[in-house]
Amino acid sequence: YARSLSTAHHRNSVNTPELLYFEDIVLGDVLQSRWYRVERDAIIDFARAWDPQPFHLDEDAARASIFGGLAACAPHLFAILSRLSFDLPRRLVIIAGLGGDGLDLIAPVFADTEVRLIREFTAARSSKSRPEVGIATFADRLENRDGQTVFKTAGSVLVARRDPA
Repeated sequence: YARSLSTAHHRNSVNTPELLYFEDIVLGDVLQSRWYRVERDAIIDFARAWDPQPFHLDEDAARASIFGGLAACAPHLFAILSRLSFDLPRRLVIIAGLGGDGLDLIAPVFADTEVRLIREFTAARSSKSRPEVGIATFADRLENRDGQTVFKTAGSVLVARRDPA
């Protein structure tokens, strides 16, 4: 699994993204990542390590399941989303994660499906206890080439200020 993700990263990296400090966040702004192909072997390798359900490991079991085919597991989709966040055109200067709100599995992601991350900033406020950071909240979703949202979550993070007070 690690090899396929690493190879994909080197093959698909084009530009270094602009850093996004707390002062730069505009509510409602939407960022989109590059496309990422979810490969069959990566689905199986990730599931073998982290979610060894038969419908994530075996194509016959997957065809007989509710999915009707080999589908990526939720932890794999979250890992893809997390990785694609580094490929957004503007990357948050994150100090720490604060948590999230739900993991919604909307549609199965089958082998050779391409997905991209869409991030929308939904809230931003100054930290009361740490003036050198702000708190940003965003809604993330993975979208396939048909424009269908297949996975979504929301998160809040501490973001560095460009000019700490």
